[in-house]
Amino acid sequence: MSNLSLITKGIIKENPTFVLMLGMCPTLGTTTSAMNGLGMGLATMVVLVLSNMAISSVASFIPAKVRIPCYIVIIAAFVTIVQFVMQAYVPALYETLGLFIPLIVVNCIVLGRAEAFASKNSVIRSAFDGLGIGLGFACSLTVLGFVRELFGGLSVFGHKLADADGMLAFVLAPGAFIVLGYLMVLFNKAKTKIS
Repeated sequence: MSNLSLITKGIIKENPTFVLMLGMCPTLGTTTSAMNGLGMGLATMVVLVLSNMAISSVASFIPAKVRIPCYIVIIAAFVTIVQFVMQAYVPALYETLGLFIPLIVVNCIVLGRAEAFASKNSVIRSAFDGLGIGLGFACSLTVLGFVRELFGGLSVFGHKLADADGMLAFVLAPGAFIVLGYLMVLFNKAKTKIS
């Protein structure tokens, strides 16, 4: 499997949100706007790529009994770096995402890719796998946030399209579930037509 196919697999075939249904907590909690979804997705993607590379390079030295705690420590180090960078350069987004940034440490997508792929493959292949899964996650969160922001606030990436108010249900938690359900159906229907 080529490196390009690893990326497309993460975006389409193994999309963490629409296909694997992983990482639902940040998916539903942070996607009140497209910018929030994009920010959370990119932060997770950076952690995925860096932690996959680090875990791939040290996996053979870690005893089997302590591999999960070691992976979590490696992931936590990269999450802390991402958190500090976001706090310094995009403080408004950092404040909006709040607790969800440190929770990347226990995101099942990141730990799952470390265990299932990075620990068994080379550093380069692990980086491309992290990039593909991260792009899939970022795209799905951005699209989900885009739809919720469009219908909930009649705006796109913070720019108001009309002076009227949108439908409050889309901004609240039930709206996240409704939009996610419809987007999953559309994504999987399109995926089967492509395959």
